[in-house]
Amino acid sequence: MHYETLAAVDLGSNSFHLQIGRVVEEQIYLLDGLREPVRLGAGLTRDKRIDRATQVRALEALRRFSDRLRGFPAEAVRVVGTNTLRVAKNSRQFLTEAKEALGFPIEVIAGREEARLIYLGVAHSLPLTRDKRLVMDIGGGSTEFIIGIGVEPGLMDSLYMGCVSFSMKYFPEGRIEKSAFKQAELAARNELQTIVKQYTRHGWTEAVASSGTARSIASIIEANEWSEHGISALGLDKLRSALLKAGEVERLVLPGLREDRASILPGGLAIMCAAFAELGIEHMSVSDAALRQGVLYDLLGRVHKHDMREVTVRQFRRRYHVDTAQAQRVAELAGRLYRHLRGADADAHAEQTLAWGAALHEIGISIAHNGYHKHSAYIIENADMPGFSRMEQSQLARLVLAHRGKLAKLQDLSPVPGDWDLVFCLRLASLFCRSRTDVDLPRLACELTDSGFRLLLPADLQEQRPLSAAALADEADEWKSIGLRLELKPLRDAAAKAA
Repeated sequence: MHYETLAAVDLGSNSFHLQIGRVVEEQIYLLDGLREPVRLGAGLTRDKRIDRATQVRALEALRRFSDRLRGFPAEAVRVVGTNTLRVAKNSRQFLTEAKEALGFPIEVIAGREEARLIYLGVAHSLPLTRDKRLVMDIGGGSTEFIIGIGVEPGLMDSLYMGCVSFSMKYFPEGRIEKSAFKQAELAARNELQTIVKQYTRHGWTEAVASSGTARSIASIIEANEWSEHGISALGLDKLRSALLKAGEVERLVLPGLREDRASILPGGLAIMCAAFAELGIEHMSVSDAALRQGVLYDLLGRVHKHDMREVTVRQFRRRYHVDTAQAQRVAELAGRLYRHLRGADADAHAEQTLAWGAALHEIGISIAHNGYHKHSAYIIENADMPGFSRMEQSQLARLVLAHRGKLAKLQDLSPVPGDWDLVFCLRLASLFCRSRTDVDLPRLACELTDSGFRLLLPADLQEQRPLSAAALADEADEWKSIGLRLELKPLRDAAAKAA
């Protein structure tokens, strides 16, 4: 389906952003944007929980976004959460309320996925080139580094340091002391040590910074004529001196400094200075694009059937030497069972998740055949999977873990509504494709019941396929153990025609 407008919402640790763009062929032209300085990261308590006052402020901002997004179809909107929602222990509770306030589902994305989307946004805002670009994005709770060519990112990393978290830790109550600034820089340089060797070996031609901290630093440096354009090493030194001379955030009076950025400037500047020192940067240009533009372009790819998640699944199948023919057999049968089960209520996203689960359910065999489903689930849960949100990875991992063995383990993993339907279809498809050959499958049909599922089978299954019949009896016992019923009934004429 073609959409004339798309919307991206970025729930950052410092600000929430809404960006709306108009689609013209393969390009997006920005139409409208809203920014709410929620400071979600500043609301994190010592035990890593978002305090209630911050939650209320965030929910009010999301209701304002909801008003602007009224009338948008769900497929034309993508909402992503970043570092604070990754680390907060009460993020699940908050996200339930947030989804209700906004009216759209929210995906919490991993650090490297955030880096990929940032690069995608920045790359589309700059002239195409075959030179390598280094992109740096200082957010409220994390900082992303990417090296790529054109619109394709290569190296991607997310480091646990941000302008909000560093400002709160090293510059409490807005005090800017020389010793504290040195500590903040050293802490940032220590974080950077994990990537410096690889990045300098990889090399780049141009360095680009994105997001609010970089734009704020560049604005001050340019307004004070410490650099003609962008961010220079000399300009950073002069800005550092100006901050130390002021001694307090409240006493900062600098051309180019926005009032709402002052309190988080010291932490962001310390990170920027550390990056320049560790990576040997002399000058950085600044891009107006950032994560939300990247989300828009990624969403454009999805609606135009260039979904990064499909690319990731193909790469994982190759990397883990998946038996492609077997994965295809399981995927086809699982999809057929799901369409039988749900009929007109079939959900396209759920069916896609089922297909990905079938494609990846055996990747753990490359580690060990024994308990391979556990290895498969662990990889899916913990690997960097470009295009997938953390929630999507968790759902896929649950599905793959549950496709064989005991079902009780899924009850402890907080299954979402609809998970049981997908588990049922993948387990049955895996059971019937156990021979790993292209033999004709028996005619099958299935239905939802009040107590579980009903599977309709040929009356002569016991005679023709005794192994399958025995496995199905065990499967019925397994569903019974978790309080759901799997009924096995003979396939009548009408159901046989449908099957």
